[in-house]
Amino acid sequence: MGEAAKEAPKPKPKEKPRIHTLDELRGFAVFCMVFYHAFFSIGVFFKIPWGVTLVKFFEPAEPYFAGLFILISGISSQLSHSNLVRGVKLFFIAYAITLVTYFALGSHDMIRFGILHMLSICMMAYGIIGKFLNLIPMWVGFILNAVLFILFYNITTGSIGLPFLFSYKLPTEWYNTDFMYVFGCPSKTFSSSDYFPLLPWIFIFFAGAFLGKAAAANKFPKFMYKKRIPFFSWLGRHALLIYVLHQPVIWGICYAAEWIVGLFTHSR
Repeated sequence: MGEAAKEAPKPKPKEKPRIHTLDELRGFAVFCMVFYHAFFSIGVFFKIPWGVTLVKFFEPAEPYFAGLFILISGISSQLSHSNLVRGVKLFFIAYAITLVTYFALGSHDMIRFGILHMLSICMMAYGIIGKFLNLIPMWVGFILNAVLFILFYNITTGSIGLPFLFSYKLPTEWYNTDFMYVFGCPSKTFSSSDYFPLLPWIFIFFAGAFLGKAAAANKFPKFMYKKRIPFFSWLGRHALLIYVLHQPVIWGICYAAEWIVGLFTHSR
């Protein structure tokens, strides 16, 4: 009996319940980003006026759905086995996109440092220092990062500060280099079709990572574990693939539509 008990297979650890609301919110954010990029391509690259109108209309909302995507990525970092590995993989994917956009759009319109570039470095950073950050109480870390995000929100315009309290102008030398754009200090000659510098967005990622401590402990509200919108849930589970492929698909559709319209016009 003793030997039989020793040979008995160990029970598998119980899997953590999936937080479907996170999938749905991530899917909603991706859905919004896809449509925004579609309007941007139609208006800016294909010079169609209604595309420009829609881009201007939705532009104020972009930081919100992009911020939601980044926040959920930070929460998910607490549920990942290796953020460092995920970050390295995403880093190569991001710079593959840079290479593709360079040949497709040219050096001026290429994506030099977009949301995937920023997220890849956030993941790698959290993979390295996450254990130390987790020593900070959840709400202290979340509030601290929220304040830092607000403090650095206008760094791309040359200053930092808290609204209605103070503003500090940063040295102009920081904006005269070819590499400080990574940290939110782009030079006058810098250009990128998608631009999300580490500052201030890394603070949204880390704020999410602190909230993710509750997710890792299965302490999110019960309603968040129920699936309600399957479409957004599916988008959220395949967010990276959709984000990587949506621009080529949009451009393919635009080129096809342009060709069909041109063909129809010439045939008349």
